[in-house]
Parts: sequence; C-alpha cells; structure tokens
Amino acid sequence: MDLQEKIRSIPPSPGVYLYKNAEGEVIYVGKAKSLRHRVSSYFHEGRVADAKTGTLLREAVDVDYIVVANNKEALALENHLIKQKKPRFNILLRDDKTYPYIKLTLGERLPRVYVTRRLRKDGSIYYGPYFPANLAYRIVDLIHRSFLVPSCTVDLNRFHPRPCLQFYIGRCLGPCVQGLTTPEIYQEAVRDTKLFLEGRQSDLSKSLEGRMQKAAQAQEFERAAKYRDLISTIEQLQEKQRIAAAEGNDADVFGFHYENAMLAVNLFHMRGGRVLDRREFFWEDLPEFERAEAASHVPTGPTEPDAAAEPVEPGSTRRDGTPAATWAEFSPAEFFSSLLKQLYIGQPYVPRNVYVPVDFEDREMLEEVLSEESSGKNARSSRVHILVPQRGDKRSLIDLASNNAKQLYDQRFRVMKPNAKAIQEALQDALGLVELPRRIECFDISHIQGAETVASMVVWEDGKMKKSDYRKFIIKTVAGVDDFASMREVVTRRYKRIQDEKREMPGLILIDGGLGQLHAAEQALASLEIINQPLASIAKREEIIYVCGQEDAPVVLDHHNPVLHLVQLIRDEAHRFAVTFHRKRRQIRDRSTELMDIPGVGERTTRRLLEHFGSLQAVKQADVASLSAVVTKTQAEAILQHFQK
Repeated sequence: MDLQEKIRSIPPSPGVYLYKNAEGEVIYVGKAKSLRHRVSSYFHEGRVADAKTGTLLREAVDVDYIVVANNKEALALENHLIKQKKPRFNILLRDDKTYPYIKLTLGERLPRVYVTRRLRKDGSIYYGPYFPANLAYRIVDLIHRSFLVPSCTVDLNRFHPRPCLQFYIGRCLGPCVQGLTTPEIYQEAVRDTKLFLEGRQSDLSKSLEGRMQKAAQAQEFERAAKYRDLISTIEQLQEKQRIAAAEGNDADVFGFHYENAMLAVNLFHMRGGRVLDRREFFWEDLPEFERAEAASHVPTGPTEPDAAAEPVEPGSTRRDGTPAATWAEFSPAEFFSSLLKQLYIGQPYVPRNVYVPVDFEDREMLEEVLSEESSGKNARSSRVHILVPQRGDKRSLIDLASNNAKQLYDQRFRVMKPNAKAIQEALQDALGLVELPRRIECFDISHIQGAETVASMVVWEDGKMKKSDYRKFIIKTVAGVDDFASMREVVTRRYKRIQDEKREMPGLILIDGGLGQLHAAEQALASLEIINQPLASIAKREEIIYVCGQEDAPVVLDHHNPVLHLVQLIRDEAHRFAVTFHRKRRQIRDRSTELMDIPGVGERTTRRLLEHFGSLQAVKQADVASLSAVVTKTQAEAILQHFQK
C-alpha cells in the first residue's frame, strides 16, 4: 500500500499521526481532531508548494497513526511521543537547566537527604521543585544543622573507624560509627525531617514541644534547649511562608527573541507575587517544518477584558523586539504550543497562571489537561490559566521577560563572556555543589603503552588558570598500562601532602576521564579519609560530566553552555600539560639511551652534552674541537666515531 492509499484508509477520528522516513525513523509527530482530514491536508496543492512542508513530504515514505478517545488524550499522547521519539521536524525542548528537588531516601535502612534534579522510582520521596535553585541547598543545610540527617555518600551498611567532619561540627548524628547514635534517635530525626519537608510545621512543633517538656522534666536541659531552638526556627519559617502567600499568586511569565534563525526564550518564575528565579532556553536550529495553519496564525483572541490584538504591518517591530517579517519564517504560536506541553504536562507542579506572549491553537485544551492533572495531585489546587495579556501590568511582565530574552540572545549568540562570579555560580548550580568552586584542580594521565607514565595537575582559580600552582607527577608504583591505578597514586600523593601541610582542599576536583577514573580518584580520597569532597569527571568523546555520588544521573550540558566550555578548557589544559611533560620525558629517555650506549659516556656526561648543545642532533653534528669543550678528548673522539658509524 502506497502512502496516498494509506492516507485514504485513515479514520476521521481524533488521534496522533507519525511520519516516518525510509529508515523507519519517526521524523514528525502531530495531533488532530480528525486524522484523515489533517494528514490528507499535507498533500493539497498549495501546501506541497510550501518549502517547509515539501521538505517533510520528500523524506516521508510512511505514516502511522494512533486513534484516541478525545482531543485531550491526543494532546497528551503527542507530547509523550515527541519526548520519546525526538523527531527532527518537531520543536524539541533542549533544557539547559532543571530545578532541584529534595530527595529523602526512605528506601534505605538509614535514610539521608539529597538535592537532586532527577526523579526516580527508587522508594524515595521527592519534594519540590525549588525556586531559586539554591533554596533547595539552603533547606538541606537547615536540615543538617537542625535535624542532623546527613547527605553524605558514605556506605552506612557498615561501621567505620571514625566519623567525618560533619559530625564534629554538629551537622550529623554519626550513624557511620558504632555507638555515636541509636536507630531510635536516628529514625526520630528522619520523621522530623519528613514532617518539615511536607510543610506540616504545626504537627512538627507539637511533637517537638512534647519532647522538650519530657526532657525538661528529666532534667536534660541541653536537649530541652535544643528542642526550644528548633521550635523557634520552625515558627520563623511559618511566618515567612504566611507573608509570601499573602503577597500574590504563583505565575510563570514567558518572553522570547528570535533573530537569524536562532531563538532565546526567557521564563520568569513568580512565587508569592515576586520573581524568584528565571530559566532560559536556546535553539540554534529550529526545525525546518512548521504547520501551515500555525505559520499563518496571527495572535488574536485576547483572553483578558479590554485587550486588543497587536497589529502586524509590513516593516513593523513587535512588542517583544522581534521584526514582524521574521514571523513569516518562525511561528511563535506553534512554538509556544509545543514548549508549554513539554514543560508542564506530567510535571509534579504547575503554577496557577502562565502568561505567554502569543495565543495558540490548543491553549484552552492544554488549560483543561493541566487543571485536571493539578487537581489529581492536590485537591486544594485551583484551575490553571494560560493567559495572553495585551496591556497592563501583566503585559509589562511579558515585555520585561522579552527584553531579558534579548539580553540572553546577545550573551549566547554574540559570544559575550560571563564574569568569573557568574560562571562559578553556574558551575555550582549545574553540578549541585554546596559551595562556590573558587578553586578547581584537574588531573590527567599521559603515557604511550605504559611507557614513561606521567600525570599533570592544573589549577583554575577565581576565573583564570593559575600556572604557578601547576604540578607534574612521575608515576612510581604502577607498571604497564593502568590509568586507574595511576590516577589513584597521583590523587593520593597530592592530597596526602595537602593534609600533611594542613592546607585547604579545592572547591572541586576534576578528573579527565570517565567513570573508571572518577572511582579511582574517589578510592584515593577515601583511603585518606577525605569525605564529602566535591569530585567530578568529564568523559572525552561524549562530553558528559559525572559527579561523584550521582553517577546514575550524569550532567549533560548544551554544547554552547559556558559551564561546559569552562570544564573543557580546564580539561584540555590538563591534557596539554600532561602530554608536554610526557613528550619531554620520552625525548630525554630516547636521547639519553643513545649517548649512554657510547663507551666512556655516562649519565652525567650525557646530561652535560645535552644541556650544552641543546639537542641530540646538535651533538651528532659537532666536531672533536666542539665536543672537547664539554668532555675529554678521548670521549669526544669516541662520540664522533660512534655517530660516524
């Protein structure tokens, strides 16, 4: 059955259609109220002449379809298939930034709390997302100080000889060492943490108050004072939350800037009436194909009283700063329809209001889907509204978001270099570090088939490479090709010396390599009893960053991301430094071997000759008189005779 015959057999029902190429790959996914009408419309004479539609149809050799019960199901299924299949003619969400959650690992015998950006079905409870991103880290820090539940990566299935620094500074109960705490005390701290993260501060305060009174009656006044301080902290947090809730509703505000086939989108997260954080998205190569209906769709149908559609005139500039002419080649309506589906459908939290700069075809349907999902997760949730404000304060917010999108466009595509503080904050956010990585030390191993194995360490500090702190290492304990053992040796040597000299550890240790090298460095640090040291590695070909303790959720950054550029810069510098040192060692070895084969010429004589003449080639070309200036006449004649042969 050819494509035209198959299209005629498609039912006039709501559903999703999938165009495929000759290799069977899905190249476009769309939804329709009537599958037969929508798919056959691609072959109408006017649409085939359209360049973008023609590109799709030249590649498409087959079409599949899935019939669903109604349009809402079609919308949800379309979104799922786009995320799963990643068809190249659809607009795909390439997210540079996801917001963190707090993970309470109730599946473990001794639960811990972590900040994570991946939701998994692993028996843990996830709370969030948190805006801004550092709020999650501040909350976890409060849990460490108040409830003493750790976030470490120490194996708690066995006891260790001594606790880490977190116990000594009063941020952990010390479950890793026998006798420091009891299972009952630890589980009580976990229950308090759970109540705190669930927002049940009243229940938590009552529980703490009862324990405070019992401790006071038992004359355990230090314990009672601890409970009193904890109750005070929780009451202060409750008051802040009440103030924020009274200031306004939650909303997400979108703005965009499109130019030269490149797009920047800015998203403001407003919580409690205040802009708490922003999120940015970038597209270099938008898909060649966009639906003709969307391309011709002009934002109309304002959703607020007294609103008027923005006019489109030749040569005019729209409110977002985008030339109106460019909208002929880029469809904001189609784009925001796809973006909002991928951003919000299936997410644990959607704000009450979403403000977008343009109207789109299935906006009302998406409102219904998101409202139903929100009601299913939380009975108190109200309806989700997707609004297209045209004037007033809300339109001013969209204009502000669009102006910020223009700035983001300039930074991204006009190669504006971020300052050191900004890149440190971005790196901290991307890798989930507790503190700003002011100093980064990076290691690399270099050898040829195990010969002359060396290592390098380079240092990035406060925004630039610090060459005075570079270090070279000759591997002493490893024979043959064993990069992992070599990495263990060099990391052990480096940080054993740091410990002996009582110097400060770096904000981040970076390893050039994959998981094997990362785990070798982790073992070296563990042998020195260095715990909770930020440690990461970058794999060469994939350019994936693995963070120690979060190996199952590697950090994949866009190739334009300045954080990735920084990590690559440091990695490449470590590689260059290691290769240079290895090449120099190999040259000295090769030169020394040939000269030392000459009778009467030893190691010291060889070194003098090379230092004087500069190279082995210069020694070969020297006459007896020149050689005699460095060595004896007998040695000079022997050297000349050796090279003449």
